[in-house]
Amino acid sequence: MSETLYRKYRPKTFKEVLGQEHIVSALEGSIKQGNIAHAYLFAGSRGTGKTSIARILAREIGCSPNDLYELDAASNRGIDDVRALREGVAVLPFESKYKVYIIDEAHMLTKDAWNALLKTLEEPPAHAVFILATTELEKVPETIISRCQVYSFRKPSQQLLKDLVLRIAKVEGFALEPASADLIALLGDGSFRDTQGILQKILFSSKDKKISITEVEMVTGAPRGTLINEIVAGIAKGDLPAALAAVTKAVEQNSEMRMLMKLLLTKVRAVMLLRFAPEMEKSIAEQFVPEDLNFLKELSGKEGATISSATLYELLGAYEGLGRSTIPQLPLELALVTICRKS
Repeated sequence: MSETLYRKYRPKTFKEVLGQEHIVSALEGSIKQGNIAHAYLFAGSRGTGKTSIARILAREIGCSPNDLYELDAASNRGIDDVRALREGVAVLPFESKYKVYIIDEAHMLTKDAWNALLKTLEEPPAHAVFILATTELEKVPETIISRCQVYSFRKPSQQLLKDLVLRIAKVEGFALEPASADLIALLGDGSFRDTQGILQKILFSSKDKKISITEVEMVTGAPRGTLINEIVAGIAKGDLPAALAAVTKAVEQNSEMRMLMKLLLTKVRAVMLLRFAPEMEKSIAEQFVPEDLNFLKELSGKEGATISSATLYELLGAYEGLGRSTIPQLPLELALVTICRKS
C-alpha cells in the first residue's frame, strides 16, 4: 500500500459519495437545471467529505485541473493571500467555462481577509465559482454566509464506517472480524479520513492478514475489552471498588480516557437494549465477539438490573466532562460513585 487509503478510496464521482445523499441530490439537481451558484459553503466536522465533494462539483460543472485552485486558509489566511486570489479571479479561465476556487478551513481567514473576499463575493465575475469548506461554521461572518449556498455535512454513522472498513479490508486482501471493524469505526469518531487512517495503521502492522479485535486494541492503544467488562460488571453489581480498580488499571496502561468512555458507553448501552429491546440482539451481536455478547446478555437479566437509562445518563455526563477535568479519569470516577451508591 504505497498510497494512503483515504486518497486511494476517495470518491471521484457523486455516485461514490457515502453518507451525504441529501447534498449530492441537491447538487446534481442544480447542475442538471444549469443553476450554478457563484459561492457555496460546505460546513461539517473533519473527514466528512467536504473537499472531496468540492472537487467533484468542480469537475461536474466542467472545470479542468488547470482552472481549479485550492487554498488552505489555515496557512494562507491573510489579506495579501486573498488579494492575490482576487487578482487571479479577474483573469478568464484557461480552458473551461468556470474557474473554481476551493478555500479549505475557511474559518481561519482573518477579518481583513474576509472583508476583501466579501467584495469579490458581492460582485463575482461570471466565470468564478467559490467553494468554502469549514469545520467551524460559527466563525464564518454572517455577511459571507448570506452570499453562499450553505450545505451541512453529516457525520457518517458507525454502521456506514464499519461497512466501509470491511469493504476496503477485503479489497486490500485482509480478513477483518466484524467486531474489529466495529471497533475501528467507533475509534474513527464519525470521520472517513480518521477511520481509514486507523485501518491503514492496522493493516500495515498485520503479519498474517487476519485482523482480530485483540490486534486492533494492541495497535490503536484502545483499552482491552476485558477491562471495560470489569467496569461494566462493577456497575451492574454495585461493586464500586472493582469498577474503580479497573479504571485505575486502564490509566496505568496509558489508555486514552475518551476512547475508554466511548467503549464503556457502547457496552452499557448494549446491556440496556438487550433488556428492553431483545429483538435487537442480532444487530447488537455484530458489534461484539461471542464472549462479550454472552457477557452482556447475562447482565441484561437480573444480575445487571441496576444498569438503566439513568446509568447511561450519568456516564454521558462524565464523557462530556472529560475536557474540563485536569485529572482525565476523575469524571468517570465520580460517575461510578454516583451510580454504585444508588444501586
